[in-house]
Parts: sequence; C-alpha cells; structure tokens
Amino acid sequence: MSTGCLCLLASARSGVRRLHWRAGLGIGRIRMSRSASSGPGGVVNVFDRVMKRKQKNWAAARLEAAHYDYLREEVGGRIADRIFDITRIFPLMLDIGCGRGYIAQYLNKETVERIFQVDIAENALKNTVESEIPTCNILADEEFLPFKEDMFDLVVSSLSLHWVNDLPRAFRQIYHVLKPDGVFIGAMFGGETLYELRCSLQLAEQEREGGFSPHVSPFTAVTDLGNLLTRAGFNMMTVDTDEIQVNYPGMFEVMEDLKGMGESNCCWNRKPLLHRETMVAAAAIYQEIYGNSDGSVPATFQIYYMIGWKPHGSQAKPAKRGSATVSFGDLGKVNEFVPEAKRKGKT
Repeated sequence: MSTGCLCLLASARSGVRRLHWRAGLGIGRIRMSRSASSGPGGVVNVFDRVMKRKQKNWAAARLEAAHYDYLREEVGGRIADRIFDITRIFPLMLDIGCGRGYIAQYLNKETVERIFQVDIAENALKNTVESEIPTCNILADEEFLPFKEDMFDLVVSSLSLHWVNDLPRAFRQIYHVLKPDGVFIGAMFGGETLYELRCSLQLAEQEREGGFSPHVSPFTAVTDLGNLLTRAGFNMMTVDTDEIQVNYPGMFEVMEDLKGMGESNCCWNRKPLLHRETMVAAAAIYQEIYGNSDGSVPATFQIYYMIGWKPHGSQAKPAKRGSATVSFGDLGKVNEFVPEAKRKGKT
C-alpha cells in the first residue's frame, strides 16, 4: 500500500446514476435498452457505473491482480515521461482513476511533492503500489470530483476516462480543480481498440444467430478530443495517438486478460450471454483473419494522449493577426537571403 492515508471520501452526488451517452462522440449506433435513460439535455445513458465499480473491485482483489497490470503500467510510464518533459516542480498532483497507482510509481519527489489518487474501486486503493511520494487515496466517482476550485498544479488520468459517460463535463471538472497555469495530461482508449475482437464476434454472431449486439464498448474519436478540451477552457493543447499490440495464445486469453484488467463491457445494452458455439466460431474467425504465423493472435489497443493547460497571464500568446514580416509566398526565395558561402558550408 502506498504511503499516506486512505481517505474514504465520496461526493454526495456520486451515487446518482448520471450515466449518459455523449452524443456524437462514439463509434457506431447505440441501441437503447430499458436500463438506459435520458439525462439533462436529452443525453442518453450508456455505461453502468455501478457494474464498472464491481468489475474493477473484483479485478483488484484477485491474488494475481498484478499479472494483468502490464498495459496500465506501460501507459502509466508514458504519461510519467510526459510529466518529466515539463521542467517544473508540481507541489500537488491529482490522479483520476488511478487504479493501483500506475503513474505514481514512476515519479519522484523532485518532480511531484504530493499526490491525491482517486478511484471508484476501494480494492484498488487498498492495494496501490509503492511510491516514494506521499499520497492520499480517495474513494470517489471520477464523474463527481469532490475538490474545490484551483486546487491542483497537475491533473493526470490513465485509461479511465473512456468509462466516463459525460466526457465534456469530466473535462470541465478537471479544468475547475486545476490552478491557473496548471496542466492536464491524460490517456484513454481510442476507437480502434480491440477491433480484431469486435469484428470476430460480430461475424460469428451474424453467422450463428442472424444478428449481432455490441460486445466492445464505444470509444471517443480522436478528432473530438481537441474540441472537447477547447470547450472546457484549455489552451496550448496537444493530442496524439499511439498503438500497443499484444500477442495472445488465442481469443479466449484476450477476453480473460480484459476481465483481469477490469475492462469487461459495462454498457447498459450489453448482451448477458454469448452462446458457446458462437464463441468457438468467433475464436476460429479471429485466428483465421488476424492470426500470426506462430499461432498467436494480436490484440490492438489504440491510446489517445492529451495535454491541455489552464490559461494564465504568463503563458505565451499568439502574435496579433497581420503582424508577420515575411509572407509564406516568399518561402521559395529563402536561398536569396542566405549568403553564398554559408550555403556551400564555408565560414
């Protein structure tokens, strides 16, 4: 367990099922179920956050929980690298959806002085990995952050926000708790994640049962992240994508590891049962279409990384419109302004 305290705090509103679909940000069409409902502004509920909490608690309580941490540890290390790229000391950092502390383990006191870690799964917080930085673990819903305005110098989130139903609101909350000139660094799964598994299940179910249901949760499109961060108030934004491909013995091992990660589907309209013959057919399709020459099968995880800053007067500002002294049309004449000797490499 990490140093510091285990603060069992929760927002007073965390029990409210404000679970809704962020319109226009998903992939594919979402079929309404009886469990789903409309929230404010006609937004549709998609994710069962109570079920997601149970899944994460179950995964974190397993004796071999660390066996399934490889993906989260890899992405946590990449977020830590982005933190180290910023040459400053952060007195107070917030980790949203921290899990077992996959980012804090890579940081040091010379970069971050204290960390608040938030997650909905108490079992994950009770088993956080060791860190040399003093930490305070807080049980709270990522959708309802129980912090005051302008509190943190740095906010991070790794592979958690893809389960948040109202992503625009989540970004506004992050902006709210950041100090001016504070920075948000996050990572979340992208739309191409597990496309091999998704296609194989759909083909098998179409063949065996005459139709298919979504078995992989919808993800946000990368083209929307910049707009969402801008709407939340961030500036100097950076959004980039990366892919991590993991090889498994077969499709069933892919699904077993997803369960061990706490990444099982929790959509309200998820299908409660997959027939055995459909699963066997899907495994065969997976192997036939995507299988490697050594008999293993790949699973692709697309990761979106995002960085956004809360505005401050000390930050660099773009030059005024019309203040340029050189036209883009003159770029072709650049050699005319370079001395002949310099172009030839002479001094």
